[in-house]
Amino acid sequence: MTADSAPAAAAAPPQSFEQAMAELAQLVTQMESGALPLEASVAAYARGSELVKYCAAQLEKVESQVKVLEGDMLKPFSDDEAAQ
Repeated sequence: MTADSAPAAAAAPPQSFEQAMAELAQLVTQMESGALPLEASVAAYARGSELVKYCAAQLEKVESQVKVLEGDMLKPFSDDEAAQ
């Protein structure tokens, strides 16, 4: 009956950005291996989509916080500045 409990566990929201990225990397590895049956691949794709949305939302949240902290000093990052 682990097949019944797996979707419920997989639907749990990640506890952190790093956890979401690690789970996403694991899903990609499993899907690329070609060893997953079709139904499991579809479920993995759906979970991956949820994780990508979560990560994007977390990045937007952090970006907003940086804008507040930087205020008027916020400017686009360029490779020229990184080389200095």
